[in-house]
Amino acid sequence: MTHITSSITRRTAVASLLALAAAGLHAQAARSNKLRIGYQKSSTLITVLKVRGTLESLLGARGITVSWHEFTSGLPLLESLNLGNVDFSADVADTVPVFAQAAGADLTYVAQEAPSPAAQAIVVRTDSPIRTVADLKGRKIGFAKGAGAHFLLLAALEQAGLSLKDIEPAYLSPADGRAAFEKGAIDAWVIWDPFLTAVQVQSKVRILVDGRDIASYQRYYLASTPYAQTHADVLADLYTELKKAGVWVKQNPKEAATLLAGAWGLDANIIEQANAHRSYVVRPVVPAALSEQQRIADAFFTEKLLPKKINAKDVALFKPPAP
Repeated sequence: MTHITSSITRRTAVASLLALAAAGLHAQAARSNKLRIGYQKSSTLITVLKVRGTLESLLGARGITVSWHEFTSGLPLLESLNLGNVDFSADVADTVPVFAQAAGADLTYVAQEAPSPAAQAIVVRTDSPIRTVADLKGRKIGFAKGAGAHFLLLAALEQAGLSLKDIEPAYLSPADGRAAFEKGAIDAWVIWDPFLTAVQVQSKVRILVDGRDIASYQRYYLASTPYAQTHADVLADLYTELKKAGVWVKQNPKEAATLLAGAWGLDANIIEQANAHRSYVVRPVVPAALSEQQRIADAFFTEKLLPKKINAKDVALFKPPAP
């Protein structure tokens, strides 16, 4: 998930200190026999590999141990990656690497999930008079600041000839956002899966607009650059297994939902429906595929969420093995 649990302003203020600390750790980087994976509870493909013990079996045969480190959201995960506390990050939403890059993090893009625009949306209650994005003018809208939902809202408003100044923003975590939405404290809610599917199944809501033709919603897997430079073989195996897991989830939706339900403590029916919105197509990251990252970076810089302009293509890219 991409919810940022504390102030982005505070994070940018300490970015230079984190970068200096990371530089010292990176200088000491060397070949190790460990793979430390950072993930979020909703990291679907990594959860499949974790529950099945796939990586332990594959890498253990080469004397490499795997450890798992759970984070509540994407930005703290990438901060830990930059500091050398974990080696690899499970999928984070497209907005998260933009913040890390602006903070000077030394990270390598390992893989990208193909677009899943229907996996996030702006929702209203079924009895709401709001029928179009233009109707959001003057309304109170809940969303997680700096998340993919934030960019979706910005892009949707721009398409309708509006801006963030035309609405009343309410910066809320997914849990707080749903509570506020259901008691009528906000007029609309911008949210991603599985929270999106959960509220559709459990409440009376209507999708005002999803990401199609607005925000493609791609997710990224990253590694610390020192680890990527010294463990290309490990990342190659990890990339291959992620790709296989993505195929399996899409080809076996009910079995995958049951496996994930046990790991996440969520209803399998909701997970199955949410998974239908995600592509789970794992592919290499190439410069041409980073155009939306640039759109996100430019939009967030304009909103003063980023401390400086960035070139989204100015990043290290891992080249996976040929199929």
